[in-house]
Amino acid sequence: MSDSDQGQVHYRVEDGIAWLTFDRVSSRNAMTWHMYDQLDAHCEAIENDPQVVAVVMRGAGGEAFVAGTDIKQFAAFSSGDDAIAYERRIDQLVGRVERLPRPTLAMLEGFCVGGGAAIALACDFRYATPSLKFGIPIARTLGNCLSITNISRLVEHTGVARAKRVLMAGELIGAEEAHAAGLVSDIVEAESIEAVVGEQATAFKRRAPLTVLAAKQVIQRVLDEQRGPSDGSDDWIATCYTSDDFKAAVNKFVNKTPFSWRGR
Repeated sequence: MSDSDQGQVHYRVEDGIAWLTFDRVSSRNAMTWHMYDQLDAHCEAIENDPQVVAVVMRGAGGEAFVAGTDIKQFAAFSSGDDAIAYERRIDQLVGRVERLPRPTLAMLEGFCVGGGAAIALACDFRYATPSLKFGIPIARTLGNCLSITNISRLVEHTGVARAKRVLMAGELIGAEEAHAAGLVSDIVEAESIEAVVGEQATAFKRRAPLTVLAAKQVIQRVLDEQRGPSDGSDDWIATCYTSDDFKAAVNKFVNKTPFSWRGR
């Protein structure tokens, strides 16, 4: 992958609000390893900056928040250990987003799928435009398996029935259903969403900071108690990522070669 195609996660702080923008518009902001590393570094900056009151995450271009991890990067995987290491890395980073000691707001425009859905689910609040398409359609596209922790977040936010629709049937959830399910706090027109989310983030300047942090961290303790062990899906991660189906799906994406699911 050329340097120009690595993408960027831009970071700026304005009036106490940290804005993180996933910017790889040509690929619907699909994440590269470089972008994941940048997100990690920005999380560290937020953790160490007492001036930051709240965090807003968004995608560049208006067509996507994040359209997952760039599939081309999976072509180098050769073992179950590669797959488990990748899912561990995503768990660590998404977990860091989830545990940021500031309120986090996700601004969702268009596609929010795969790894993008995982990042959005780790935020405290989500706001969407009517164009939202939320899901993890790996049963239709890639044939891999998520970590048990990321699946837990999906179940927590959508319920068991919707989680099965998203993961097993590969369905995408639209804005109205996401709002009805409580997955997003509000639906806002595209021309207004930046201002609305900015106002919601700024409102935390008028909240008791210790109470906000205490509530966030104690709720997190409740969630941690309910979730399974971090290695609870390693067997299926290794099985799916080393399957002929997964290799064929990646090859289709990279080389445009047709294939049919074989179940092995």
